[in-house]
Amino acid sequence: MTFVVSPIPPEWLTSVRRHGVDDSGACYDSFTADEPGEALRCCLREAEAGERLALVAYRPAGATGAYREIGPVFVHADPCEGYREPGHYPASFRPRRQVLRAYDKAGRIADAIMVEGENAEAGIEQLLNRPEIETVHSRNVLYGCYMFAIDRT
Repeated sequence: MTFVVSPIPPEWLTSVRRHGVDDSGACYDSFTADEPGEALRCCLREAEAGERLALVAYRPAGATGAYREIGPVFVHADPCEGYREPGHYPASFRPRRQVLRAYDKAGRIADAIMVEGENAEAGIEQLLNRPEIETVHSRNVLYGCYMFAIDRT
């Protein structure tokens, strides 16, 4: 099965950086990473120590009503190259266990499974092979934070 992995839309980030307000209405503020490891949702890799980052509130597309959450995500404070391999599961996420949360055409949660990064494609295929599934969100196991979206090509 082919799929496309989508980071946070660059247009959204441009708007947040320009207007200084995220999806929660909070002011955009940057900081310098003291250590590596934060999962960046703009380019889908781990941050390196010394990079300028921002922690912002983001409301991902695909969910509606009570299922449409706003949550914290780390991004580069300044524009970056973005994610360059949309047809592949992000290499930086291979060591991470993730929850794949599937949404139906009405934007409701239809299913969720936990996958190890090295087996992510099997979980993606399991969910996207179901005709009622419209999109899948990858989320952090412990905190539930949004990572990226996965859709059929």
